[in-house]
Amino acid sequence: MRNSHIDEYDHIDRDVVALGNDYAQGFVLPEHRHRRAQLLYGATGLMHVATQAGEWVVPPQHAVWIPPNTAHSVKFIGVSTRSLYIEPACAAALLDRCSVISVSPLLRQLLIEAVDLPLLYASDRDRTLVQLLLLELAAMPAREFDIPLPQHPALLEQCQNFLMAPTIHDAADRWASALFMSPSTFRRHFLQQTGLSFSAWRQRACVVTALAWLVAGKSVNEVAISLGYDSSSAFSTMFRRVTGQVPSFYIDQN
Repeated sequence: MRNSHIDEYDHIDRDVVALGNDYAQGFVLPEHRHRRAQLLYGATGLMHVATQAGEWVVPPQHAVWIPPNTAHSVKFIGVSTRSLYIEPACAAALLDRCSVISVSPLLRQLLIEAVDLPLLYASDRDRTLVQLLLLELAAMPAREFDIPLPQHPALLEQCQNFLMAPTIHDAADRWASALFMSPSTFRRHFLQQTGLSFSAWRQRACVVTALAWLVAGKSVNEVAISLGYDSSSAFSTMFRRVTGQVPSFYIDQN
């Protein structure tokens, strides 16, 4: 099924409903939730997914897993999607939080095939395809492309301001001063609120922002300079260490 809404088919007596949709450049789905879990895959372009717990950038050839009844919004930048909507009982064996996952060539082909299945698929071939799809999905590794956000209002504001203009050299002491905390208290507070140390969160935010800029067409050198790196090689070394890919990989996926 293509260019349809899950609400029309949520009642279907099947564990998995597969839908494909095309979205205009910059289209935003405001916050909403689904009874079923959702696997949202984009073959091209970029998706920004936001929940109260954090933000995720989903580059080409990746997907985002959204557990049942999770409120989320999505911004699409040149994306044609394939989505699986999975009954909660089946989804329980999979991830229990929003995550960006890698998509293997096999999973990609299964997603493409699933969208063309009859809604009430019944043949042995079609049921086997869906079961293989779920097995392959369970084997996919999660990627650290999320930016966890704190619940504390003042710290949340600091994080959101940083995300508007991230720089790898921003200092924890500056944040501590702005929040009227000692440096040690700030670091403990930040870790409690986000689950990451300040330096790890800062690096994660820079990597995820870099992903978005690279897919949008910025050069590696432009991205490196914008994030405050001394050279494109220094940025590339860090980026490859974190993502397992050189920056140009994501330019080539555009």
